[in-house]
Amino acid sequence: MEIKELSFTPDNPPLSVLSAAKVSAVNLPTPTILTPDPSTPPTLLFSDGTILRGTLVLLRYIGRVANLYGQDALQSSQIDEWLDFSSILSSGSEFQTACTYIDGFLETRTFLVGYSLSIADMAVWAGLAGAGQRWESLRKSKKYPNLVRWFNSISMEYNDALNEVTSTYVSKKGGGKPAAAKSKEQVVNGDVTEKGKGISKTAEVDLPDAEIGKVCLRFAPEPSGYLHIGHAKAALLNQYFAERYQGELILRFDDTNPAKESSEFVENLLKDVETLGVKYKRVTHTSDYFDELMNKAEALIKEGKAYVDDTVREQMQKERMDGIESKFRNNTVEENLKLWREMIEGSERGKQCCLRGKLDMQDPNKSLRDPVYYRCNPVPHHRIGSKYKIYPTYDFACPYVDALEGITHALRSSEYHDRNAQYHRIQEDLGIRKVHLYEFSRLNMVYTLLSKRNLRWFAENGKVDGWDDPRFPTVQGIVRRGLKIDALVQFILEQGASKNLNLMEWDKLWTINKKIIDPVCPRHTAVIEEKRVLLTLTNGPENPFVRVIPRHKKYEGAGEKATTFTKRVWLDYDDAVSIEKEENKEVTLMDWGNAIVKEVVKDESGQITELVGVLHLEGSVKTTKLKLTWLPETNELVNITLMEFDYLISKKKLEEGENFMDVLNPCTKKEIPAIGDSNMRNLKRGEVLQLERKGYYRCDVPFVRPSKPIVLFAIPDGRQAGK
Repeated sequence: MEIKELSFTPDNPPLSVLSAAKVSAVNLPTPTILTPDPSTPPTLLFSDGTILRGTLVLLRYIGRVANLYGQDALQSSQIDEWLDFSSILSSGSEFQTACTYIDGFLETRTFLVGYSLSIADMAVWAGLAGAGQRWESLRKSKKYPNLVRWFNSISMEYNDALNEVTSTYVSKKGGGKPAAAKSKEQVVNGDVTEKGKGISKTAEVDLPDAEIGKVCLRFAPEPSGYLHIGHAKAALLNQYFAERYQGELILRFDDTNPAKESSEFVENLLKDVETLGVKYKRVTHTSDYFDELMNKAEALIKEGKAYVDDTVREQMQKERMDGIESKFRNNTVEENLKLWREMIEGSERGKQCCLRGKLDMQDPNKSLRDPVYYRCNPVPHHRIGSKYKIYPTYDFACPYVDALEGITHALRSSEYHDRNAQYHRIQEDLGIRKVHLYEFSRLNMVYTLLSKRNLRWFAENGKVDGWDDPRFPTVQGIVRRGLKIDALVQFILEQGASKNLNLMEWDKLWTINKKIIDPVCPRHTAVIEEKRVLLTLTNGPENPFVRVIPRHKKYEGAGEKATTFTKRVWLDYDDAVSIEKEENKEVTLMDWGNAIVKEVVKDESGQITELVGVLHLEGSVKTTKLKLTWLPETNELVNITLMEFDYLISKKKLEEGENFMDVLNPCTKKEIPAIGDSNMRNLKRGEVLQLERKGYYRCDVPFVRPSKPIVLFAIPDGRQAGK
């Protein structure tokens, strides 16, 4: 039967399949590149219409065709173990742990299974090769001598075949992301996707006039809140370009508004930047330059390029919109300097004034219509106290400090587009070096507010439990929800530095996260407290006994857990209802075996209160429809609270001028009491686990004492549209 078509998405080439086919001379058709979609698996289409889906399924097929699937049933099973294990190599957080394990395993072996090459070797080899720079840096070290020996041996033995695969599908820059083959449409349009450090070539652009080793960038958050996912994009893009051009990155706090800023925010922004893995050369503050900025502002007054205005703010805004000049615009330099002194002193007269640039009130670009440069603000500054009574606006301070600090390229989201001309006009009037601006699209997420002003409202009005609330789009919030930073970095860098505006779905981010946590997170069991039902097994063990089983059947690193087997076990009420509907009432109790329910006991209202049955361990687990989780009836069980979260607003995207308070979601947090297995006493805060048949969770409050429940936060898996 002929293979008619091989297809996969550009972000998910089956490197192990392609490598195994090349090594064993199995002919595959030229791949068809599909539209990017993380849920679309690699696919083989045969001439009779038969379809195979999934990387490991395709790899096993190649293995059988090419006799790379072991010499007997035992070796085939060992190969299966390695194929499952190989998925861990795509998890950034567990990559080195996996390398350590394989290195030890290969100490006295030439191949992973038996004495010849198999698809187990191809799966692990491809996992390392596809990791790009992450593996290359380890390969050059002396940390994993056995693994490097094995990897180099395979690479040299099959050099031509494997080079052809890696040169086509793995970035030459070693960024760790496979690059897609050229599709017919991409060749025609010249839009070839390659991957370099996570950013696709379709979105990878050159910074204007950038020279290797001479690029200086800055990430300049305002310390008026915690870092959110939009800021994370800016931070990571700045780091990407700094690395790409072998330049430097400055972390600058834009602390020009003391009314909104605090040391708490500074400390947490530093924490968030570290969490993202962003490396910077030094930390600066706009407040470091307040004296210079005041001197520059005064110089503009003396040159007739700025004036003091005490027009009421609402009227000033209307005049700017209508292109009407202020009555103060033509005041003399002396009059302006006198009012400027009043502003500096913070007098009652000075508090009524602001300093405006004298640009062009008729310019179609309204940002050039005499913007405000300075305002009075008597609030003490969190860093320098009450030294100043006036503070520069961001629009005035930023172009000056950028030039002063030697910034060559300032990255700004496209929302600032109309103010780019103002930025360069201020630099021109100040007589300072021009800084290149590069725009990237603002990251917008469905059902999500990213304005710090709006987020502050939720925090200050008790609608959330702080800036690290799991319903918040802050870095700390989504990490507390259970997101791995590797997933966030991958999600953001895959978008690249494109200027195209888009509204991103949360489920794409959570899908990436699931691929990282599922191969390694331990499994536990919980039963919902409400209406839970006892199943009495009449032939069950009279005396409870304990077995030690893996916390993850496919990942040894997850450790072990002790499971108690008793005559009476707890079931979820919904499972009891499902049993009643089953005709033969034979079910599988997970990690134990089959049981047959003989009697369903109900109360007067028709609610199931008890089940009675018998163990049927000789029964086939393959034939039962219901595979049930259960807990033993013991006093060792722990109380847990399962927390589920929803979006803070009920509308996917707010329209221009729409008030978020009109679309507040009335119920965004749900607490579900449950009981859990005794092994959960050992959970640590931040540990991610899977509750069998319930989903993924992050431990937010670990076990302290029996009367205080363990608190687990539900982690979306990409199937619930991000909730």
